[in-house]
Amino acid sequence: MVRVEQIDVAELPRLIAVRNIARPDDPATVEGLVDWRRQAEDMVWLLASSDGEDVGAGMGLVGWHSKPGSAQVAAWTRPEARGRGFGQALYAELLRWSAERGCVEVQTSVAEDDPASLAWADQRGFREIGRDLVVVLDLTTIDPPAIDPPPGIEIVTWAERPELARGLYDVYVEADSDVPGQDEAELPSFEEWLSDDMEGSSDRADAVFVALDGDEVVGYAKLSLPHEFTGTAWHDLTGVKRAWRGRGIASALKRAQIAWAKEQGFERLQTVNEQRNAPIRHLNERYGYRPQPGRIVLSTNISGID
Repeated sequence: MVRVEQIDVAELPRLIAVRNIARPDDPATVEGLVDWRRQAEDMVWLLASSDGEDVGAGMGLVGWHSKPGSAQVAAWTRPEARGRGFGQALYAELLRWSAERGCVEVQTSVAEDDPASLAWADQRGFREIGRDLVVVLDLTTIDPPAIDPPPGIEIVTWAERPELARGLYDVYVEADSDVPGQDEAELPSFEEWLSDDMEGSSDRADAVFVALDGDEVVGYAKLSLPHEFTGTAWHDLTGVKRAWRGRGIASALKRAQIAWAKEQGFERLQTVNEQRNAPIRHLNERYGYRPQPGRIVLSTNISGID
């Protein structure tokens, strides 16, 4: 018999144990999930068990980089327990939880090289709405590049100029709205953005690189440093104000990130690019980032799963 229960922080190690078996490519930690819940409007953690054994886990959240009325959900089943209804039981609870919070649709993602999960989702009404391409730069094979910003542009870190936070937010408001798939997401307030996007457990001010024209912030690029990814730094948002694009500012910011990560002893830089975001994909290709298996973003309405 399948039992699905909501859990709290004390039982998160059980969820992590199941999830990391199902997703060894993307290990999670208790600290990371707790910080994620801090950033979300609401979040739920689930465990599925059978005969006293944990066989599946799930997670749902609302109010974090998503459009109103949409929840982000995920369910994982241990490989040996697949095909026995545990994923269905988890998704049924995730749908119930999402509907209680006024959501009319849920979104999830599936690895593009996992045909069984794609077929499962397709049978239950999920449809593709985007693709996230994963690319990696091997820092052990390159020398730190010269930053060489365009004339009149200075590159500093946020740690050096902490008073620039409001200017960073102004860049975020323009840049995030232009990322494909983010146009319907509700923009956070300055205070929410500062707390949730810039001051998380994996964020450091010295890993945020700022492009200045005089005292005006015209762009920034941020690295995230999750503890669960030893030796790997992740690219977060790279954004330039619309009026300043096409001048090589994003390239200079990218070089600053590569040089910093190399000098800090990181072995890899990794990022996820929405397939339709051609400018950032081409920028990463230029600097030698290599593709890895990506993920297909799927959506269904609340009545879409039986």
